[in-house]
Amino acid sequence: MTTLAGWQQNSLRVLAALRRAPFTIGLIGLLWLTAIVTGSLPGGPPDNLFDVVAVSWDDLAGGRLWTVVTNGMWCFDLTGYLATTVLLLGIGVPAERRLGGVRTLLVLLASQVGGVLVAIPLVWLVSQTGEPWTAQIVVDTTLGASPGIVGLGLALSGQLGAMWRRRLRLFLLVGAGVMVLYSGTIQDVVRLVAGLVGLVIGLTVLGRPQRAAINAPSRQETRVLVALLVAATALGPVATLFSKTAIGPLGLLQYMFASPAVDAATVSEYCSNGLQDTVNCRVVTAETIGTGIGSAITSIGPALLLLAVAEGLRRGRRFAWWLALVFNVMLGLGCVAFVTGYLYGETDLSVVIPNIAPIVLPFAVCGLLLGTRRVFTVTAPQRTYRRLAAGLLVTFLLTSAAYISIGYMDRAHFKPVPDLTLLLTDLPTRYLPPGYALLADIDFLPTGGLAILVWEYTGAVFWVVLLIGLLISFWRAKPVQDAAASVDARKLMEQHGGSSLAYMTTWPGNQYWFTPCRQAALAYRVSATVALTTGGPVGDPALHRDVVVGFQQFCADNGWTPCLYSVTDQVRDAAVGLGWRAVQVAEDTVVGLADLEFTGKKWQDVRTALNKAGKEGITAEWLSYPDAPLAISDQVRAISEEWVADKGMPEMGFTLGGLDELADRSVRCLIAVDADRTVHGVTSWLPVFEDGEPVGWTLDFMRRRGAGFRGVTEFMIASAALSLKEEGARFLSLSGAPLARLDRGEEVSSLQRILDVTGKALEPVYGFRSLLSFKAKFQPEYRPLFMAYPDSSALPSIGNAIGRAYLPHLTARQGLRLVSKLLKN
Repeated sequence: MTTLAGWQQNSLRVLAALRRAPFTIGLIGLLWLTAIVTGSLPGGPPDNLFDVVAVSWDDLAGGRLWTVVTNGMWCFDLTGYLATTVLLLGIGVPAERRLGGVRTLLVLLASQVGGVLVAIPLVWLVSQTGEPWTAQIVVDTTLGASPGIVGLGLALSGQLGAMWRRRLRLFLLVGAGVMVLYSGTIQDVVRLVAGLVGLVIGLTVLGRPQRAAINAPSRQETRVLVALLVAATALGPVATLFSKTAIGPLGLLQYMFASPAVDAATVSEYCSNGLQDTVNCRVVTAETIGTGIGSAITSIGPALLLLAVAEGLRRGRRFAWWLALVFNVMLGLGCVAFVTGYLYGETDLSVVIPNIAPIVLPFAVCGLLLGTRRVFTVTAPQRTYRRLAAGLLVTFLLTSAAYISIGYMDRAHFKPVPDLTLLLTDLPTRYLPPGYALLADIDFLPTGGLAILVWEYTGAVFWVVLLIGLLISFWRAKPVQDAAASVDARKLMEQHGGSSLAYMTTWPGNQYWFTPCRQAALAYRVSATVALTTGGPVGDPALHRDVVVGFQQFCADNGWTPCLYSVTDQVRDAAVGLGWRAVQVAEDTVVGLADLEFTGKKWQDVRTALNKAGKEGITAEWLSYPDAPLAISDQVRAISEEWVADKGMPEMGFTLGGLDELADRSVRCLIAVDADRTVHGVTSWLPVFEDGEPVGWTLDFMRRRGAGFRGVTEFMIASAALSLKEEGARFLSLSGAPLARLDRGEEVSSLQRILDVTGKALEPVYGFRSLLSFKAKFQPEYRPLFMAYPDSSALPSIGNAIGRAYLPHLTARQGLRLVSKLLKN
């Protein structure tokens, strides 16, 4: 029920956002209503209507100017209607919230009309020079609202923060540019020009964004830009595979990534009149066979490889840089060979010159990579690429053996029937995309059985393993090691203190980043490319801002996403001041000891626990777990195992200590033990330092025996408070309760609501909210703990990293049990 309620709340928020965008929703409704009423689904407007509403150069020259508006009210087909709807929801809704309905309508209309009135005459003007591409598309028509929506998005970008402004502009401009270069239809040109019109409107009419000083791009920005351009060289050819035409200046590159489709008439022409066994017949037949899933994977393998490499470049990986450089050199040389053969004997410069563009692009990318080599410095952990190479070698040997052995045993399903030599000769072509493999003679083809399976999937399996292995290698990074780091961080923590979680920075598994002066440090661990801190900085509190700036740059240099986890409001404020975002993830509970007295009605539960322990002969004893008698340590271990077994889930880690964290002589344990030396409960307390001395203690490990007396936990905490007060401690922290918080009545963000729903959903399993309610018995001061992050688009990976940090050893069985428990509630 909890999960269902969460979905209902999220659905209501989505509906609320849509209600605030009536123009956008109305436009979507009008678009679909017009399509239905005029019979324009699924194939677009009927011919008689199409000639009236679509726009082309002939329409503009003939004075049919209404088409500059009506062309945006219909789409070519059902795919166009669906894509336009998605674009309107993704761009129109936020635009209406920022600009208002009237300005959104005006910007959309101005971009649509401006794109048509500028692009189509421009294409006609260039076509008059005899340029073949523009001469081919000038007679075409355009239909659809996507140009206006792209223009609206680029106009909106000027109203956004610097990060999202840059990302939205790069996405829309590069996307529109790629479609022009590869697909190259008149609509692609109109879309790009409309986007530029919208950008000008945003800068001149809607107001320029506040501009900072013009500096060279940062290392991270350079990586993103290079990665985006490399990805575009892969996505462009793939996009043309789904296009009915690919007539752009770079459209020829699609044949470097996949073999062209062959229709039935071509097959009949080459295989008729007794020519079924000729090489040409086998070639065109192979092209029709190679259309299954396996062949499709092998076909777009190079494009997927470039996309994986782009991900590595985005993270600053040196190995990805080398792969991109080598791949583009090979692609460029392949283009030279392909275009040379294509243009062999051609002397007409109007044909030759346009086909040189595909050769220029790969070498231009190589130049870009060489010019930016200095920013790709991140290396992988030791043995990563040796393991990758070993995995690929094993995969190659297994797939090769499968193809040869199965192919030979099932050779009757090949035509003509090959011998072992022919199978070995054909083996390399199984790993090449069909477009490359068909350059060689086809000696035999599969006709069915297992033969067609190994013929199609041998290369596909290898490409999948290659791509997964590359992505895994790019997601791993080599943390900076410093033998003295742990000692130095501990000294900073003891000298300057920090938050109540500061001692957790000394736990095993943490790496350390220091300011250049080594006067402040952050403990972090890298999980799934996210550098997740354990609490906030330790060291000089005046350096919080410098710590955030430096750590962000350090993470950018290593291709990581920084996340400051469980930090105080002071660190949160420093991060937010630098443009980060923050959300509360826990509630710390602090009990002052100076005036602590368990008197009054509000302390009734605590007094009852103390009195009951006295009647049953249970006392509280301090000890050091590493030095504890075996009889005591065994009981503590048994109590912990019993607690974990009752949960049915693995013990959580990260900011929640376990038995391993008790093996520290600076950590104090308080046990509740009776006259028979039976341990009823155990707590551990972490020191909070100031000027080298502990001034407070933080509750960490807390377990009780299932058969122990009721109230043992209250007894142990109250006993610790009284004892530490006598020693001169100023406060106790009962530690933070994850995914639980005090309702302070303030307006909360959507992300905060999601975390609240998540905490409620996990309550039956881990009881975070119940824990916070229990701590209220000690009348604490509530102090929120926050998570700060610079990039909201990285929240999925941050969530994954936090999950891994808390549950690093979650098994599949335990995961299924967790899901089942959540669904039951």
